[in-house]
Amino acid sequence: MDTTTATTTLVRRLLTAGPATIVVATVLLFAASPLVAPGSLGRAPLLSMLPFAAVLAIAAAGQTLVVQQRGLDLSVPGMLALGAVLCTALPQQHGWPLVVAVAAGVLGPALAGVVTGVLVTRFGVIPLIATLGMNAVLLGLVFAVADGTPAGAARALNQFALDRTLGVPHTVVVAVVVVGIAGLAVGRATSGRRLTAVGVSPRAAEVVGIRVERYQVLAYAAAGACYGIAGVLLAGYTKTPPLFLGDSYLLPTVAAVVLGGTALSGGVASVVASGVAALFLTQLGQLLRALGWSDSRQLIAQAAVLVLVVLGRVLVPWLVAAARRRAAETAAGVRAAQPISR
Repeated sequence: MDTTTATTTLVRRLLTAGPATIVVATVLLFAASPLVAPGSLGRAPLLSMLPFAAVLAIAAAGQTLVVQQRGLDLSVPGMLALGAVLCTALPQQHGWPLVVAVAAGVLGPALAGVVTGVLVTRFGVIPLIATLGMNAVLLGLVFAVADGTPAGAARALNQFALDRTLGVPHTVVVAVVVVGIAGLAVGRATSGRRLTAVGVSPRAAEVVGIRVERYQVLAYAAAGACYGIAGVLLAGYTKTPPLFLGDSYLLPTVAAVVLGGTALSGGVASVVASGVAALFLTQLGQLLRALGWSDSRQLIAQAAVLVLVVLGRVLVPWLVAAARRRAAETAAGVRAAQPISR
């Protein structure tokens, strides 16, 4: 392979391969941040950014599992809100022990994920409709549990979310553990390989003996657990979470999944790449805020980045294929013009 071909192959992989793309983009973003906005990578800005990046990374891990199964989870706001309200309102308003309430904050969304998965697999409800309806049900449940009033997080939960170990925020530690376990499970475990097979082709997976419905429901349940963990952490960090605290996380989770390289058509997915994309999006928002951009301009910038990535994955392979065709046609023309040796 000559230098030109090797360079072309490397560029094509960087622009079309999800994990490589987002890792390079994140490194470049952090390298450029102090140049664009001096002080944006100081200790205080990083410590204020990382907890929100951790919450988004965990929620994006859940969205990745659903997208891998050819779905799109619109119940993210309700799931996060349910996890938050269960771990805050149950101890304060109903006298539950904190440990039990935190467990309920994780298991409640997981159970909701099971219900969604059953609706999609057994009753054939379109994932968009099933998750949108579940979101409405969950928000109603949130209001019922909280009695319409946000509850404050217990002091122990708030302290855990704010504390750091060896300088690393506990939220980040939890995110690394959750994303790491989910990434290993999807990429290495037998169940993860079967999830991928189901996402690529449910019919083919069924032919080889994989119980498609079971693994699809498992994906929705695991996604719900991820949302619950994210909601619990966010509730602890913000101390008094609003009842609609999950509303701002729906589109960023989808953006993180797409930037991480998981196709919305399902199939092969990288949970870790989605987590890196969550870090990229959060730092991008931090940088734009440091530049004085309004929330509306930040959303436009994030949308522009997402569009550029999607277009790049479509256009780059097409341009590479076109260049190869032109090179082949040129080579064929040169051979045709050469005299035939006798």
